[in-house]
Amino acid sequence: MRPLHYLAALLSVSSVALADGAFYGDPPDATHPWGIHDHNRPQPSVVEPGSFSSQEKPGTPPSDAVVLFSGQESDLDQWQSDKNPAEPTKWIVKDGLLQCVPGSGYIQTKEKFADCQLHVEWSEPEDITGTSQGRGNSGVFLMGEVEVQVLDIYNNKTYSDGAAGAVYGINPPMANPIRKPGQWQVYDIVFRRPIFKDGKEVDPGYLTVFSNGVLVQDHTPLEGGGGHKKRSQAHPFPEVGPLKLQDHGNPVRFRNIWYRPLPKRAIDGGDTSVMSPEATAKKRAEIAAGIREDAAKLEGKAKMLRLFESTYYAANEDATQSATAMVNEFAAATKAIPADKLQSKKGEIMEVNNALQYLIKFQILPGDFAAAKTLNGIVKANEWDKKKK
Repeated sequence: MRPLHYLAALLSVSSVALADGAFYGDPPDATHPWGIHDHNRPQPSVVEPGSFSSQEKPGTPPSDAVVLFSGQESDLDQWQSDKNPAEPTKWIVKDGLLQCVPGSGYIQTKEKFADCQLHVEWSEPEDITGTSQGRGNSGVFLMGEVEVQVLDIYNNKTYSDGAAGAVYGINPPMANPIRKPGQWQVYDIVFRRPIFKDGKEVDPGYLTVFSNGVLVQDHTPLEGGGGHKKRSQAHPFPEVGPLKLQDHGNPVRFRNIWYRPLPKRAIDGGDTSVMSPEATAKKRAEIAAGIREDAAKLEGKAKMLRLFESTYYAANEDATQSATAMVNEFAAATKAIPADKLQSKKGEIMEVNNALQYLIKFQILPGDFAAAKTLNGIVKANEWDKKKK
């Protein structure tokens, strides 16, 4: 026989209340490691947003951004030429702007990265010279592999898959929102590299591009990265690579360059809403183990419910046996409460009963589970299950 203070603990309101979501939405399944409205799902990281740019002043990046150029002369220390071996760049910082020196060659970051949200602002010379591809040409190369074209296309026609905002040689922009020369243009880019498994492409990689706030590339497949004149073929990209800016013989200026690393996709081993059955089973076992560790720090009803909660992620005989023993004692103690005292325990009884009914509904507990029958009988006898009119 358990001591009376143990049974009291089972019937008491725990100081560690379960967050909204336990025994609530549909549970995890074969390809979804979390339930619907799952309170065990990690919260998004808090990011302090930056500010928008104006023509007169660049905005500020979000708090988790990696800043590649902010207008300081010292920012050039993060960049180098793309020659092999690398050497210091001949590009210059003038009036807080990163400016291409025609004929000096491409520039690239020393830092290497892959999937990202990238922000780049650029401006063409006000003095208009050249036509088509010869007018204010440059480019933003993700991982040094795939180019988002930079070009003055304000009243300047060129081949469409080489226009500003194009994935060069692959896909034209859906619109031309480019401002006149001398004004600042803004690219916001979401980049996902191609993924190969066992020599086969399983994800082609994608680019989404906003130009001056207008969507110009919508999840465009990379098709190998594109290029000049020849159709590119799918091939593996490196795990990480530099950001490159192109010298195409025009003194294009840049400012406010930063990126945010993106989490991995499911196909690359990331934790996402939908995962492979193997990855889902592994993740569910990991979540269940964490919940059991949390339960070990609790007492009474809170511990019992947390143990039961772990079982809809992954079966565990010890957790089920412990929780079952505790809920049987809870049901017996509840049954022994005088009828005129039950109302004061309604909230606790309903909480446990609802949890058991949830576990039965989704076949985690058997339909004839004894404690569930006892508690559900008490709920129905007191008409607690009927909604008030």
